[in-house]
Amino acid sequence: MTEHCPDHSELWLETPIGPMRAVADETHLLGLEFHDERPDQGEPVAPGLNAPLVRIEAELKAYFAGESAEFGTPLRLAGNELERKVWARLMQVPLGETCSYGDIARDTGSIDAVRVVARYCGTNPIPVVIPCHRCIGSDGSLTGFGGGLWRKKWLLRHEGRMRPVGLFALQT
Repeated sequence: MTEHCPDHSELWLETPIGPMRAVADETHLLGLEFHDERPDQGEPVAPGLNAPLVRIEAELKAYFAGESAEFGTPLRLAGNELERKVWARLMQVPLGETCSYGDIARDTGSIDAVRVVARYCGTNPIPVVIPCHRCIGSDGSLTGFGGGLWRKKWLLRHEGRMRPVGLFALQT
């Protein structure tokens, strides 16, 4: 996540899968992380909310309520070119679907680097928004997830319930 910095603000969000900490500068979301327990906050990174934190809070509330999986909060992603390619490809995996690490490796031109892709999924600074939980083993098994496999399973089941089924599914 980001270092403590006076021009970054943070927000703690209570979710069905535990507390999450969001960090943003004035224009972009920089990080989102899971916590098994909400640590003693002490002083925030900076007092007050900013536009990206207000927006991600609303988007995550809608997501966890099963109302929307659309995220439009601007993201600022640090990382090398391949990391950014992997994260961009993950954002293309449709709601309620999965892909394998091998699929991502092929799609990003790094077919020999399945382990590298898995590592970059693990360093994803903005889980849920960048849906690394949708990436599974080539045999269909749930494999590594920084927030814990139980969260990955919860997120996939949650998204499975959110996805419209069939050509004539009702749109809400």
